[in-house]
Amino acid sequence: MKVLFLIPARGGSKGLPGKNIMPLNGKPLIQYTLEAAKGVAKPGDEICVSTDDAEIIQVVEGFGIPVPFVRPGEYATDTASSQQVIEHSLHWYKEKNITFDVVALLQPTSPLRNSQNIKQALELWDSQFDMVASVKSTDANPYYVLREENEEGFLEPSKKGTFKRRQDCPDVWELNGAIYLINPSSVTTKKISEFKKVKKYIMKKYESVDIDDFHDFKFAEYLLTGNINL
Repeated sequence: MKVLFLIPARGGSKGLPGKNIMPLNGKPLIQYTLEAAKGVAKPGDEICVSTDDAEIIQVVEGFGIPVPFVRPGEYATDTASSQQVIEHSLHWYKEKNITFDVVALLQPTSPLRNSQNIKQALELWDSQFDMVASVKSTDANPYYVLREENEEGFLEPSKKGTFKRRQDCPDVWELNGAIYLINPSSVTTKKISEFKKVKKYIMKKYESVDIDDFHDFKFAEYLLTGNINL
């Protein structure tokens, strides 16, 4: 199975400017994902960082991974989608007669996701799937704690049920953003939101930290440096 490990890392970020190369416990944030991908990639696979930013390119290539192209500006805006980034990357390789069996989309904002996580997710892969997505058990179970306003402005459960205890509610899984294994034939023929054949890969809560702002960054730093048993 030939894998494209695709790491999307544009330069702009409103929540935490420059976050992809901010030092986290002594090394740039993106390096954690580069190390995780490098630890599982085999001959014939490709590790590709899709970025528009010269500083990110310098950091990535300093780690020994060539950046094959500079992401076009139209795919590096706040409104550009992951699907556009994936399709652009697949098209770039296809023009060089390089194809892949699966795209492993690895966002740099998940520094506690490791090679073992990626390997285990890949072991679940089947060519009949649209996607394997990493998840965690959600803290905000819609049967129990989530509420929506009705037409009269009163709160009611987001999902109906007669459960009296949280542990009696059905399991609900939250996408944690760490690993997406995507079928190239699916992503080039339909929207990711339309995927029907999606399997889960379960990760632990601490592995699922996703850095969006400064508080997330400091929490990840604490997990990496604190005297706690992970």
